Amino acid sequence: MLSALILIPLVAALVLILWPGKLEAQTAKVVSGIGLALTLALIGFLASRFELATPGFQFEELLPWVEPLGLSYRLGLDGLSLPLLAVNSLLSLVAIYISEPTLHRTRLYYVLLLVINSAVAGAFLAANLLLFFIFYELELIPLYLLIAIWGGSRRGYAATKFLIYTALSGVLILGAFLGLVWLSGNTSFDYDSGLATALPLAQQVSLLVALLIGFGIKVPLFPFHTWLPDAHVEASTPVSVLLAGVLLKLGTYGVVRFGMGLLPDAWMALAPWMATWAVISVLYGSLAAIAQTDMKKMVAYSSIGHMGYVLLAAAASTPVSIVATVFQMISHGLISALLFLLVGVVYKATGTRDMTVLRGLLNPERGLPFVGSMMILGVMASAGIPGMVGFISEFLVFRGSFLIFPVQTLLCMVGSGLTAVYFLLLVNRVFFGRLAIAPPTIAPQLDIDLPSVTWRDRAPALGLAMLIIAFGLQPNWLARWSEHTTLVLHQPYQGFVQARTRFAPTALPAVADTRLVNPTPALPISASPVFADPSAEISLP
Repeated sequence: MLSALILIPLVAALVLILWPGKLEAQTAKVVSGIGLALTLALIGFLASRFELATPGFQFEELLPWVEPLGLSYRLGLDGLSLPLLAVNSLLSLVAIYISEPTLHRTRLYYVLLLVINSAVAGAFLAANLLLFFIFYELELIPLYLLIAIWGGSRRGYAATKFLIYTALSGVLILGAFLGLVWLSGNTSFDYDSGLATALPLAQQVSLLVALLIGFGIKVPLFPFHTWLPDAHVEASTPVSVLLAGVLLKLGTYGVVRFGMGLLPDAWMALAPWMATWAVISVLYGSLAAIAQTDMKKMVAYSSIGHMGYVLLAAAASTPVSIVATVFQMISHGLISALLFLLVGVVYKATGTRDMTVLRGLLNPERGLPFVGSMMILGVMASAGIPGMVGFISEFLVFRGSFLIFPVQTLLCMVGSGLTAVYFLLLVNRVFFGRLAIAPPTIAPQLDIDLPSVTWRDRAPALGLAMLIIAFGLQPNWLARWSEHTTLVLHQPYQGFVQARTRFAPTALPAVADTRLVNPTPALPISASPVFADPSAEISLP
């Protein structure tokens, strides 16, 4: 059944390839949309059959493939991959829906989008290290072509830069996987949390460093981030939605799944350094965003900062912080997709993203009031305003990390404050004041009448906004899927967490009563002392 999540988009792509004669853009969009809607429906069906109290892989599929190499076609679904799979299909469907009807080379465009969806689904489902690597690399060329063919004026430079960085990322990840299996004396690359237990610490650290740099390029983290702003600025709006909302999560997913899950001894040894690395990425991304005048580049730099929160939470390794890694990935995926979608609408209506040129777009009669309203909601969510998913994810990150790394957590909180600063600059400059598309030194034109926003742009924006608010008001709808899986990830780190706890567990008792995650019979962790004490040792029933 899991194979269907990979095969359905490929079948839809094959239908487009074999479609006789000229393929109209609307036909290609409908075929692609049906394929992705089927995958989303299948994910919903799997979620209905998903056993919340089972932390390991479910619905497993195993087919021997190249046994001498240790490569098998092994798929599995757990609480770490299920939410990400849903976001992958949802945002791929959004990207298809908002694609322009006037695109050239329509057939190739939609085929590439479908192949990316299939490859990302395969990476999230892979329970074999080599199989993960194959899917991880499979999305590289399609994304390169999407930027190089349908991108902006500097698309060749941005696409090539992306290709070089991501290829280097793949080399490091493959090298780490090969070293992990061969040094441990195994013949299979199947995922096993005990794979590296017999390795000396020095070897584990070397392998973890390779994984952190490899996946850190994909996230991206400072200083391996320079490909991302260029890629976002030159990519079309649907590609930016996919890149920020889904593809960057391959990096953070890899860090948690393979770095944290396979190399616990090395992870504990490097955890303070990773927390410091997270701080640098958060602060750098936030300060760089403040300096931008291009709306799209500002949102791109904000992604660098917000992905740093995932690394901080993973480094802390508490039950709450590991749940927070999943929450932050989903939160950032939804919020960044909304922001890039809205920036694309502004660019389409005005022909520019320059914040020194745009003014007064919130004008209710001749401006873009819907876009302005949705943008305000999006930046509030990104800044962590209560009632939205961004607040829940950041609260869980800081709550779960503070007792382990108090200084680094406080510095990351500064980055959260800076998020409000640069997004307020964006909203104030672009959406308030007298409507104009001209530098401040030039007298504004008073006869501007911008085109109204079509439902092709309104519908996905409203849908994403509803999810952002819904998960902010009911975080249990998201957290419940991952709690038991993240508890298993935490088990090797219980001693580490206890050793680094800075304050007595009773210092913050009131947090347990906030019930961020509503207790249910299937989820004993929700009513456990984890939310009162992130360092508490928990054993699964």
